[in-house]
Amino acid sequence: MGIFSLVGSKDIGMDLGTSNILLTIKGKGIVLNEPAVVAIKRQNNEIVATGHEAKEMIGRTPEQIRAVRPMKDGVIADFTATQLMIKNIITKVCKRYNVGRPRVVVGVPSGITEVEERAVEESVLQAGAKEVYLIEEPMAAAIGASLDVAEPSGSIIVDIGGGTTEVAVVSLGGIVVSHSLRVAGDELDEDIVNYVKREMNLAIGETTAEQIKMQIGCAMPLMTDVPMTIRGRDLSTGLPKNIEIYSSQIQQAMAESVNEIVESVKQTLEKTPPELASDIMEKGIVLAGGGALIQNLDKLLSYKTGMPVYVAETPLECVVKGTEKTIEDLERLKTVLINARKRR
Repeated sequence: MGIFSLVGSKDIGMDLGTSNILLTIKGKGIVLNEPAVVAIKRQNNEIVATGHEAKEMIGRTPEQIRAVRPMKDGVIADFTATQLMIKNIITKVCKRYNVGRPRVVVGVPSGITEVEERAVEESVLQAGAKEVYLIEEPMAAAIGASLDVAEPSGSIIVDIGGGTTEVAVVSLGGIVVSHSLRVAGDELDEDIVNYVKREMNLAIGETTAEQIKMQIGCAMPLMTDVPMTIRGRDLSTGLPKNIEIYSSQIQQAMAESVNEIVESVKQTLEKTPPELASDIMEKGIVLAGGGALIQNLDKLLSYKTGMPVYVAETPLECVVKGTEKTIEDLERLKTVLINARKRR
């Protein structure tokens, strides 16, 4: 018997992302937004921490504890850790908000395998959910960005998450053309780590790289070249060192990966049926996910495609808001779901 069976039922939406997990409860909005990280005891798989607390442990744990990001490049890299993390987070939220035996819609990467689908479903069902529905992240992002996916009219969503960039043309409740690229936020962070190591002889961690990306990262030059002071380990002396880095350098560091994202969008547009392409030309491209916040990425995409490009309102929350809207209008939007399973 799961925790859900103890109290009143409410419906739940969940974004199972590579970098972050978000949960929404019907009538309460987003109730959890945490890094998709879990710390586990090696001996017995007992959970030590999840979310922000677990993320702080990465690279700092003793031998008997492992702190991991179980999702990598949009797929489940560690089944055990993923299942433990999902159960722990859902149970924690449901205790806090008195939720019992809900229907749960989970946004999952579009490249997920059937085996991975079952792993996600079982994790949610074992926590006590009554029904589990899966929806592909680009479809959820489109719904969350207020695109009317059920209409006989084409829309394009570019969801740049942590592990993958998902480009999808949607119409009549389905994905018509899509492309999943394993180049996204994590790859951009890695680009920055490698650039700083190569050009400045300084070792920095992924957390520092992410801060650099969010503060001064850009896809096209900014009005002024913005500086940022960072700290790392000097590879010559092995000692801590502060240096100043500029937005133009970060643009250069990320240029190759950003270009891959742009090419992925162009390839998807090239495969789009003419009637839908006409709709998209009129409506424009919508950007969602954390990568949508990179400065001037919308301008670069517009320049490269000749189309209007818009950043969704609260792009980081598009997928989870899409799961919430789906469960609120389940009968009309049932066609967008991958499948549905009920607890026996």
